[in-house]
Amino acid sequence: MNVEPLIPNIDFDQLEEIALAATTMVQSAREHMLAPNKVKKAPHMTTTEICEITQLQRSNFNYHYTTNETLPRGQIAGNKREFTMAEAREWIRFLRPDKVRDPSVSAGCTITVANYKGGVTKTTTVATLAQGLCRRGMRTLVIDLDPQGSCSALFGILADVDVEEDQTVTPLYMGTQDGLESCIQKTYWDGIDIIAASPALYSSEFILPSRQRSEPGFEFWRVLDAGLDSVRDQYDVIIIDSPPSLSYTTINALMAADGLLMPMPPSNLDFASSAQFWNLCTDLIKTLYADRGLPDKKFSFINILLSKVDSSVGVSTAVRSWIYNAYGSMVMPVEIPKTSIAETASAGFGTVYDLVPGSVLAKTLKRAKDAYEDMIDYVEKQVRGVWAGQALMNSKGDAK
Repeated sequence: MNVEPLIPNIDFDQLEEIALAATTMVQSAREHMLAPNKVKKAPHMTTTEICEITQLQRSNFNYHYTTNETLPRGQIAGNKREFTMAEAREWIRFLRPDKVRDPSVSAGCTITVANYKGGVTKTTTVATLAQGLCRRGMRTLVIDLDPQGSCSALFGILADVDVEEDQTVTPLYMGTQDGLESCIQKTYWDGIDIIAASPALYSSEFILPSRQRSEPGFEFWRVLDAGLDSVRDQYDVIIIDSPPSLSYTTINALMAADGLLMPMPPSNLDFASSAQFWNLCTDLIKTLYADRGLPDKKFSFINILLSKVDSSVGVSTAVRSWIYNAYGSMVMPVEIPKTSIAETASAGFGTVYDLVPGSVLAKTLKRAKDAYEDMIDYVEKQVRGVWAGQALMNSKGDAK
């Protein structure tokens, strides 16, 4: 059989044209998805949703609505009363005072979502977790550390178009800033702020080791942790989306965290990859801490979240048992099913919480949301546990 000879003829100018065409198409797609205003809007919440989150009877809600006119009134839409996200969060914090953080005794809880592999729903988990906790009244900061900026895109911010270098954590890594306040942007979702990502973050993999070599006493793995100190009191929870690799950036994300969450599809390759991740992670922490005589890094919790679970695939059952045998109680008692709903949401630069009833099958949407709600319920308890632990340690410190 004759083979047509291939002569190299694609140069960097052509690659540049391809990159420009792809970027332009992404912008066009976003404008189409977000038309007519080209700006994302957070969904409203109904009285029923507020009662579900606060576990309050409708009659009790109506009592508060009637007797406390300082609370938001909302608006009637069809046969339902709806509240903006800001209004709903005010109601939820009022109705759950025992679940509101006291900033005088505890700082925000930092959660890093990490995995060695891509395509495991890491970014989707970050966004849904942020939205779900925010819906429970928590003020949330999302930090996107992946240069691809997928998490930023879910919040309506395109890495290549909307983000300047000084809006990322890059200035902190460079040493031109000590804190992160100036990098923070508001998002379309009231109660969620973000430090966005851009391709500028790729430079971090050169900046941090260079500073480690040239600056005596520099600890490259604690730059993000130290930078967060200036904003931890402002947020109830800080959620970090790390790159799909054990890079200098990921190391900083791990060292800054109170707790870790690893989404893991029940597949052979993903399970094997997780073992590699933890082996490398353990070796690294020992090198950074134990070899320098530093106190051990300790996490308040580590969660393994089974994601993209397809009950119709036989191998999932076998691998699931491996995961439970390996990780034991770290495996969360909730599984995120593989569903077309999540793909529909991401196609519109959003999550299941961005989908409005009627845009997809109601039963399918509810099933997907219920799984995420179970995950968020579980993590919320852990976040409040971290707050309580901090308050206890602070009280012991004050007693000395």
